[in-house]
Amino acid sequence: MSGGRFTRIAFAASPTEFAARARDKLVARYQDCPIEAAEVVVCLGGDGFMLETLHRTLSHPLPVYGMNCGSVGFLMNDFSEEDLPGRLARAQAAELHPLRMVAVTATGRVEEALALNEVSLLRQLRQAAKIRITVDGRIRLAELICDGVLVSTPAGSTAYNLSAHGPIVPLSANLLPLTPISAFRPRRWRGALLPSSADVQFAVLEPDKRPVAAVADFTEVRDVVSVAVSEDRAISACVLFDPDQGLSERIIAEQFVA
Repeated sequence: MSGGRFTRIAFAASPTEFAARARDKLVARYQDCPIEAAEVVVCLGGDGFMLETLHRTLSHPLPVYGMNCGSVGFLMNDFSEEDLPGRLARAQAAELHPLRMVAVTATGRVEEALALNEVSLLRQLRQAAKIRITVDGRIRLAELICDGVLVSTPAGSTAYNLSAHGPIVPLSANLLPLTPISAFRPRRWRGALLPSSADVQFAVLEPDKRPVAAVADFTEVRDVVSVAVSEDRAISACVLFDPDQGLSERIIAEQFVA
């Protein structure tokens, strides 16, 4: 699947001097279009700003092409002012489906949020969290004592999930990594790979003594007592990559980095 020929481009830049200068140069050369009338969004920044842009465009069926004006740039292409329409036309598309988090707090409040990287549960205080894990209605781990636990998308498997020693998952695998964060008991549990259709339920044990926060990308909900996580295939984000530098290739290549 290629990016296609785009003529109406909306530019978005992170709040850094380099990204702002890059946007000014590109707008002067290619003009800027309001996002409501655009065919594609060109995102200038790093991976964090790319995630913010993807979240903002989930309500608009627009592909997003990133150019790295940040640090790591795993989701970004190299920055260049030259031949932007040609690069967009040759770009390869990756479709991402977010995770939907439904969190219930100790007061009974229900909060929903979407995550393109991961949904994580994290202890709020000095004591380790105690969490029960249920998958598709069946208790799989009655008690996990840990700093936290997360469910990742394939695209997010190279982010926090990898730092927590979770597996990298190819986009085509239709799998969701379930990864503990500093597990204390069972100490040797390394997590699981779940089908993308799985419904995961986390129950916080002893929430008064061991409070837990739930985070879906940028949305944090504190003092949760239960969290449900599942992939929402009714929603998708489209990210564009230069040929031979697609997200699937990057995820595979990341597994061979020393």
